Amino acid sequence: MTAMTATIQPPADPEQPFTVRDLEGMPDDGRRYELIAGSLVVSPAPGRPHQKIGYRLYGVLEAACPEEFDVLGAPFAVHVPDDDRNELQPDIVVGRYDDFTAKDLPVAPVLAVEVLSPSSAIYDVNVKRALYGEMGVASYWVIDPEKQSMRVFELDDDGHYQLVAKVADDEPFEAVKPFAVRIVVKELLGRLAR
Repeated sequence: MTAMTATIQPPADPEQPFTVRDLEGMPDDGRRYELIAGSLVVSPAPGRPHQKIGYRLYGVLEAACPEEFDVLGAPFAVHVPDDDRNELQPDIVVGRYDDFTAKDLPVAPVLAVEVLSPSSAIYDVNVKRALYGEMGVASYWVIDPEKQSMRVFELDDDGHYQLVAKVADDEPFEAVKPFAVRIVVKELLGRLAR
């Protein structure tokens, strides 16, 4: 059995890249459809550890979330104005409450979280991190279910991500940005933790 991986589908005509509008016609088939530089990235449905972490993290963040922010889980579109060639769907997104529309977050979130899957790890760690930085996402968390670890990146004054924390297993991360919350990866995995 082979693992399904994310696939990149470049536009048929490089002069006419995929746009955010093209995503509206994609099927509702359990896959994630994102745009990176006008190329369509299709990822298979995530597995059990990914989903367990995502749902539990959502609950922890939602419980601690101040009124001026809102927390949503994937799939939910994130993009920035005047850029119709990039649209991402973080596993968890935190933005200012008033910035959300009914269907998307058309400005940079204050926090984007990606939970690694075998199919998306390379994109999440490298490509999406770079794009989130370009968008101006202040905090970016990457959770690895296999290693039971989490890396926390924050934008510096020059607009580059700096690794500000790395925790594993039952080691807590005491977040300050975008708001105070305590995260323990092993607790997010629950019975799936080793």
